[in-house]
Amino acid sequence: MDKLQSVEQFEALKNEERTIFMFSADWCGDCKFIEPFLPRLEADYPEYTFIEVDRDQFIDLCGELNIFGIPSFIAYHNGEEAGRFVSKDRKTLEEIEEFINGL
Repeated sequence: MDKLQSVEQFEALKNEERTIFMFSADWCGDCKFIEPFLPRLEADYPEYTFIEVDRDQFIDLCGELNIFGIPSFIAYHNGEEAGRFVSKDRKTLEEIEEFINGL
């Protein structure tokens, strides 16, 4: 999964056809828990571009987007927010797939 490099890149990527941003941090145990199945998600949903956003590196962006728990996901379709899976709880592969399938 590619990592976000700048706020300008975020703005450009959210305007693409289908992008899902995953907000995480190196120290986050729940983020480490989902890491093993992220390549499977990318393979199973090739219509989406998946981008990892480091919460600590982009703390102001997370505040603007009301991301206060990680891991969290926000999907954009052509610049519009299509859905979000945001909570402080650990997420399972099934829950993430349900979120994506519901977009």
